[in-house]
Amino acid sequence: MVTLLLCGDVMTGRGVDQILPNPGGPRLAEPSVLDARTYVELAEAVNGPIPRPVAFSYVWGDALAESTWRHADVRIVNLETSVTRRRQRWPGKAVHYRMHPENVPCLTVARIDVCVLANNHVLDQGRPGLLETLEALGAAGMRVTGAGRDLAEARRPAVVDLATGGRVVVVAFGMESSGIPPSWAAAADRPGVDLVRPTEEAAADVAGRVLGEKRPGDVAVASVHWGTNWGYDVPPEHVRFAHRLIEAGVDVVHGHSSHHVRPIEVYRDRLVLYGCGDFIDDYEGISGYEEYRADLVLAYVATLEPSGALAGLRMRPLRMRRMRLERAGRDDAGWLATTLSRIGEEFGSRFVLTDDGALTLHQGGR
Repeated sequence: MVTLLLCGDVMTGRGVDQILPNPGGPRLAEPSVLDARTYVELAEAVNGPIPRPVAFSYVWGDALAESTWRHADVRIVNLETSVTRRRQRWPGKAVHYRMHPENVPCLTVARIDVCVLANNHVLDQGRPGLLETLEALGAAGMRVTGAGRDLAEARRPAVVDLATGGRVVVVAFGMESSGIPPSWAAAADRPGVDLVRPTEEAAADVAGRVLGEKRPGDVAVASVHWGTNWGYDVPPEHVRFAHRLIEAGVDVVHGHSSHHVRPIEVYRDRLVLYGCGDFIDDYEGISGYEEYRADLVLAYVATLEPSGALAGLRMRPLRMRRMRLERAGRDDAGWLATTLSRIGEEFGSRFVLTDDGALTLHQGGR
């Protein structure tokens, strides 16, 4: 068996960066907020004072105490920020995320194995900021995929060796629907992200690259940043894309971009997460879209057979409070189970709340 711990967007820039031990300059150029510390103040106004500076482990809170977190074979997150000292904001973009490189220990303390970088914030500080991001994460010994100094590097999988002798192979890419500017696409002579279109031809190309790397005994994960921020609907082209990947040999589709959870499907015994939702962010205290309960997040723990087939999916509900993840109460966890069952009905997915407050997937599949 192989256990994967999958999280959505980890946004450790902006307000989160300001409470860590080595905050960067707080100045912003957003339409309504000019100081990153404002996001800390918004969170404090809702839930009380936040100590500053906090320990590097602070933002992960109760998540790190979970036995499944500690014992997972591989931990994969979408790191949605640049990691740089530079302030070369990408022109024409309203929101820019930046974490100071000396705050990278907030990632290593969580024992993250793979940081996906194919998203709409990794080039917020321009291509020089991306290059420093790659350098900072590489110096910390972190595996990355989805962005690079050229297209070949952006497409290079992150590979994690398993004690059993197999490997987990992760490829990452993004789509314009998530807000990635077309000009961010990597090229043979240009740093950027692996940007693809939601077509079956593109899915076949991605799957071909995965299978070119995958060996017998390996598990293949395709991590994709796609779709809008809000809403539960999954576009038909995303469903077709995910199915094509799995039909070609991908074992897990790890989707992200939406600020809240989206449907989950088991297709041909393989797991498809259409939208994991945010995991760490600085949105606490921001009003709007309350019906989606974006303050509630999930850590997805998928257990796979050696063949890559899904043996089980267990999810730990957490809640962001004072910019720290806390175990969600039973009522909140029940809301997530009910919501995921409702929006997953068309995919044959039903979710049950366990005695310890976790969620488990009852497979319907297709």
